[in-house]
Amino acid sequence: MLNDFSTPLSLLKTRRSARPRDLVAPGPNAAELREIFEIAARTPDHGKLHPWRFVHVPKTARPAFENLLLTAYRAANPEPGRLEIEAVERFANQAPELIVVLYSPVDSARIPPWEQELSCGAACMNLLSAAHALGYAGGWVTGWAASSPAVLKAFAQAEDERIAGFFFLGTPGVPLEERPRPDRDEVVSEWRG
Repeated sequence: MLNDFSTPLSLLKTRRSARPRDLVAPGPNAAELREIFEIAARTPDHGKLHPWRFVHVPKTARPAFENLLLTAYRAANPEPGRLEIEAVERFANQAPELIVVLYSPVDSARIPPWEQELSCGAACMNLLSAAHALGYAGGWVTGWAASSPAVLKAFAQAEDERIAGFFFLGTPGVPLEERPRPDRDEVVSEWRG
């Protein structure tokens, strides 16, 4: 489902986030997901540490993911209301594809954790850009589930890993909205020594 961007800059200028609840089928197929992961991994990575991991949660695993989220939510909120439960269920099942990105720091005397966190963020952005280049949209979500110890335990392979976000991918079911962007002069300055 490759987009036809006339220049690489048109790709970058048109990328925007989608609300995961608005993403519908089709989503990336297996070959496209493989390509998205390969592109996401082409990120600045000082020391070649790859301090990030990608975990694909296929549609067949979404019922188990929903159960994980409901159990974790109820443990943190012993008497949740019906609307809260429905929101958790929707979160677990939205969009055709779900990728959980984990920040997976590596003990290094040369590369501090801050640089590794930046590399993880860059890998996340590459993931979204790759999905966009293939004609899909993505939404990067954190929220309570990203900081839930129970949810983290289900995905982490090491004690110091953290969830960088849940990445929902699919086809926009509604037109993507442009959001206000900062004026160049608000975020760019020139250092004159």
